[in-house]
Amino acid sequence: MFRLCLCFVLILSDSELFLLTQLASVERCTDAMASHSSSPVPHPSSGGSEGIFRKDRDPSSRHYRPVHSLPDVCPKEPTGEAARGLCEGPSVVADQHRWTVYNSKVNLPAALNDPRLAKRESDFFTKSWGLDFAETEVMPSFYLPNITKEHFGPYLQETAQREKIHERCKNICPNKDELDAVSSITNNHDKSRTELEQVPKIFMKPDFALDDPTTFNAVLPWSHFNSAGRKSSRDMASSRLLQEKLSHYLDVVEVSIARQISLRSEAFFHAMSSQHELQDRLTETARAVAVLRGRTAAIERIMCEGPLRALRQALTRSNCARLHNKLKLMAAVHQSQPTVQLLLSTSEFVGALELIATTKEVLQQELQGIHSFRHLGSQLCEMEKLIDKMMVEDFSMYSRSDLSRSLEDDGQVMEKDRLESLVFGLLRQRKLDFLDIYSDEMILAAKSIVTQSVVDSVSQIEEIDTDIVTKLADQMRLMTFPQWFELLKSVFENFILFLKRIKATLSVVRNVVLEALDSNQKSRLLERAAAAAGGLAEAPGTPLNQGEAELAYLTHEGLFISDALNDAHSTVGPRQALSRLDGCGSDSASGTTESSSSREHALQPGGATGISEDMMPSDLELGRVANNIQELLYTASDVSHDRCVKVLMARAKDGSLERLSSAEFVFLSQAVEGFVRDTEELCCRRSVSLRGALQSQANRFVHRFHEERKTKLSLLLDNERWKQAEVPAEFQDLVNSIADGRITLPERKPQGTEERKPSDYLHIDGQKYAVVGTVLLLIRIFLEYCQCVNDIPSISTDMLTRLSDLLKHFNSRSCQLVLGAGALQVVGLKTITTKNLALASRCLQLVVHYIPVIRAHFETKLTPKQYSVLRHFDHITKDYNDHIAEISAKLVSIMDSMFEKVLSKYEVKAPMPSACFRNVCKQMAKMHEALYELLPEEQAQMLFLRINASLKIHLKRQLARLGVHHDGGPQHGLVTVDVAFYTENVQSLRTLEKLDLNMAEIWEQKR
Repeated sequence: MFRLCLCFVLILSDSELFLLTQLASVERCTDAMASHSSSPVPHPSSGGSEGIFRKDRDPSSRHYRPVHSLPDVCPKEPTGEAARGLCEGPSVVADQHRWTVYNSKVNLPAALNDPRLAKRESDFFTKSWGLDFAETEVMPSFYLPNITKEHFGPYLQETAQREKIHERCKNICPNKDELDAVSSITNNHDKSRTELEQVPKIFMKPDFALDDPTTFNAVLPWSHFNSAGRKSSRDMASSRLLQEKLSHYLDVVEVSIARQISLRSEAFFHAMSSQHELQDRLTETARAVAVLRGRTAAIERIMCEGPLRALRQALTRSNCARLHNKLKLMAAVHQSQPTVQLLLSTSEFVGALELIATTKEVLQQELQGIHSFRHLGSQLCEMEKLIDKMMVEDFSMYSRSDLSRSLEDDGQVMEKDRLESLVFGLLRQRKLDFLDIYSDEMILAAKSIVTQSVVDSVSQIEEIDTDIVTKLADQMRLMTFPQWFELLKSVFENFILFLKRIKATLSVVRNVVLEALDSNQKSRLLERAAAAAGGLAEAPGTPLNQGEAELAYLTHEGLFISDALNDAHSTVGPRQALSRLDGCGSDSASGTTESSSSREHALQPGGATGISEDMMPSDLELGRVANNIQELLYTASDVSHDRCVKVLMARAKDGSLERLSSAEFVFLSQAVEGFVRDTEELCCRRSVSLRGALQSQANRFVHRFHEERKTKLSLLLDNERWKQAEVPAEFQDLVNSIADGRITLPERKPQGTEERKPSDYLHIDGQKYAVVGTVLLLIRIFLEYCQCVNDIPSISTDMLTRLSDLLKHFNSRSCQLVLGAGALQVVGLKTITTKNLALASRCLQLVVHYIPVIRAHFETKLTPKQYSVLRHFDHITKDYNDHIAEISAKLVSIMDSMFEKVLSKYEVKAPMPSACFRNVCKQMAKMHEALYELLPEEQAQMLFLRINASLKIHLKRQLARLGVHHDGGPQHGLVTVDVAFYTENVQSLRTLEKLDLNMAEIWEQKR
């Protein structure tokens, strides 16, 4: 007991939070609590931030307001004026004998100020009232201004000076009463603390327990008692002293407890008196509620049962009317199957699908659960599948008949309304692969077009026996080129008509798809507008009038009144469905309208067929179908090109196209390019198969063209004897036309014209070219290459490469035959003479002259990206110039070897001129005679200068060996005579008169 009292005193002295919390809760629950002016605790003033305390009023003037009972925030039943407000909620008649939410009690202030909790729990409402509770922010009033700090600005400015003076005065002269109160409280608190400090600390410990030996020994030390158990006077005095000390501690604690209780006794007595008064009032309220409930039950029995019975009968009549409407609706649904069959008999697929969709929706929404219609839904689904198959077959038959009819018919679309109806029905059923059916039929029709064209052409050719030659490809190969070319043009014309028909049909299909897409978009816009209008129409009080709301409220037997209101709203739906289906099923003959009108009706947004919006493809799917339609047109173009490639390849199988002349191949190329251009304009598609096949044939044609001419050139070179040939007049005309800028083969002149004599030389730009016959034909050959490029520009690069190869072949083969002396074995020449060498050099120079002309011509046929292939001509020109230089070096080397042989035997002795120099002059004359008529004057002079330089080298070497010097001696004179003889003979040769021989170089210069 002493320990408990001591602990209670310690708690009160150390912290008064517990008692203050209880007093605060009692003060908040009591609506008429007196102010705590009697409390010695000082209260801070309104300006508590400065720590200034208000002066307590005189105790004699204290007074208390009358004590009122504490109100219950959740009474069991409403009493007084509150009952009138609460009676508008639940029915006290229906709920008087069962528990409702109004029977629950929660003392909210007590729960919020529970002193047993260490701290205020922030989730009290969530735990007590459920997870659905959420604190909501109270919206600010629109009628009250938003008060900010600026509104108090003028007032603060006016009172700022006076407030400063007041604060300064308070700091200088503090209130005497407040100081006395503070000092008294402080003294009492210090006195209480001083008295409590006399109590040992062991009694203050929270784990104080006398059953603990250590604690017991500390409180009652055994040293005060003897071990033998005998009591001495000293032990008696110690025990008495210990008892008095403990009694003193108990008195200190009791005095402190009494002081604390005296400070708060008034609040405790006030709370107890309020509780008794509250219990009395609750008893009176319970009796009043019982009386009220009895009276309400009598009112219900006397005044409400009759009217409620009348209302229920009115509801029964309404239900009977709804039942009658349901029966009418069932009769209309029962007639849907015969109507669908009637529509299918007239191929009205769209109308049948609309009727099926409407019937299925009515079954699902308004007639759900009807036992007699339990199989109707599955039957309608089977009919829908049957309609799908019928539409696919009908579309396949339409495509076959449309593509197989004669191409000579007008370009009108066959049975346009039927096509539109089929396409819309297929779109509605999401049969988006119907274009594949059309594609398959299109491929078969393309094959039949080629077959029919070949049969028609072969039937007009008597030379081809179709009984023996049965295959179409073999029949085409037996035709002559003009006959086959006419067949090819006929195939091209038929395919152009074929593509025009396909484009017209696909345009109709595309229009239907675009109409469906536009209808979807309009439907969405209307739905948004209806949703906006519906939001306005669903304002409070508009869906149901007051009478209907009361009827639903009073006659509903469920748990929630909202169910009754929802039932009242739902009575509108069946009427609309009934009127919609009556329009579809009452008159079975109404489904026999035209397909176009039914399709337009189905496409109207918000119309009777608005239920089919979910069945129609989405905008994305319709966009894909539209793209597939364009791709199908591209496919038609590709198929047409592929079939034409078959015709082309069938003719080219035996190589007949490779053997065409350049003009015939040009005709073929122009026809193909025209067809490709027409299909590109028609289908907006660049098909490459036919162009690729033509390019392949062009490559083969170029290869054969090149090989023929290369073989011909090789044969000419192998038979060439490298003698100067006469130049026919036609070749002279040929080079003249080239000089005039016409890089083409001249037209053949009619026979009978005056024949002109051939000339010895080919005159080009004022120069004479002595040539062999092979070079003349080479000029004509490369003109044929240029002519072919003019006719077929697409093969320019390939032809340029082949012409480069031809020129290289001529250069290399002529080098082998002349410089390599291959003509000795091939042709049987005895030796390669200087004349042969000079003639070969002159022929090469002629080719080099025409290489820039050929290059310029090919450059006009190439694109800038293809100019890189022109570098072949640069390489060829270099090779030809190197070859010409080698021939010149060969001519010099011939004379050089002769000079070395003759001058090695030269002796300086009479008679003069010496035989050696006579021989040298003779050989020089022969060389000049061989080259004079072949080489131009400049080249001859340069060649003889090189020969003369060779002579001077050998003569100088021989004179040095003989020891002849330029000293004016006899031997020097003899050599001078020979040199003068040589100079005179050389300068006497034609075109060499002004040749500076500079013979003084034969003498060594003295150092």
